[in-house]
Amino acid sequence: MIMSKILITGCAGLLGSHFTRYLLDKGHSVSGIDDLSGGYIENIDPRLDFYERNLVESKKIDKVFKDIRPDYVYHFAAYAAVGVSPFIRNFNYTNNVVASANVINGCINYNVKKLIFTSSMDVYGSAYAPPYTEDMVPAPEDPYGIAKYAVEMDLKQAARFFGLKYSIVRPHNVFGIYQNIWDKYRNVLGIWIRQTLSGQPITIYGDGSQIRSFSDIKYYMEPFEKLMRLGDGQTYNVGADSEMSILEASQRFCQVANSLGYETNVVHLEPRDEVKSAYSDHSKAKEQLGFRDDTNFEDLIEKMFAWASSQSHHQVKFIDYEIEKKMYSFWKS
Repeated sequence: MIMSKILITGCAGLLGSHFTRYLLDKGHSVSGIDDLSGGYIENIDPRLDFYERNLVESKKIDKVFKDIRPDYVYHFAAYAAVGVSPFIRNFNYTNNVVASANVINGCINYNVKKLIFTSSMDVYGSAYAPPYTEDMVPAPEDPYGIAKYAVEMDLKQAARFFGLKYSIVRPHNVFGIYQNIWDKYRNVLGIWIRQTLSGQPITIYGDGSQIRSFSDIKYYMEPFEKLMRLGDGQTYNVGADSEMSILEASQRFCQVANSLGYETNVVHLEPRDEVKSAYSDHSKAKEQLGFRDDTNFEDLIEKMFAWASSQSHHQVKFIDYEIEKKMYSFWKS
């Protein structure tokens, strides 16, 4: 296999930190960009050529592209907080759309062979009954999903006008070690682990009847690598094949926590505005990329507890709200 120069944005996050390790182990030359606002320096493999940069700063990002001249770019960086996105509209569009435009510009200007972009299942909205398939026309219902779909559309224009090759992946509810468990607004399983380690009850929005499917990050690695040579102009759903209610997930989570000696109880908070049932069909990724999912929910929760309990303490931060009208009580303090 020919080794390539690869640039990964969001290299300190869950997907980026795992994929950089995977590629480095394969012998690729890998560089990474992250501003460490949602990931942590200890997540970054020391072998990585790391640039601490904010993707919004166009001149600095252009300089990184000019210095590296990557063959391929994996654009994982985003602030993926669906529920809070209506209250941080400027922040959401700046960090998810403007930042992506700077990455796309770099790919065009420096002749990148291909850009692989992680979008989100959130682009589907609730216009269709799940499981979602890639032929469904997106109808996002919150600013985060709107931002992701805007980048998808911009990529299609860049391909048509400049010939930029790309693939889009729509992952959902992925989890594993290196996940940011200190984020107040996203990563439900990470939030539950942090709450449990802190001696707090785990929290559920509403009655817990929301349906989701949780997938182990390790099953994303090989299909993502294959996208360097496969799937030009294509969109793929990736994630777990089995879905469950949030209430069931909490019960299974508590069973693992109890077996490890942690006391748990569940507190139900007010419901938030969200799609009730959301999960995808992965047939296309299985057929074209060899994707498979064998997520063992309980085993991975146990591994995450072991990892999380060994991590340095990080403060849980509030984001600066731009709108406070209709703000949920659980995010006010």
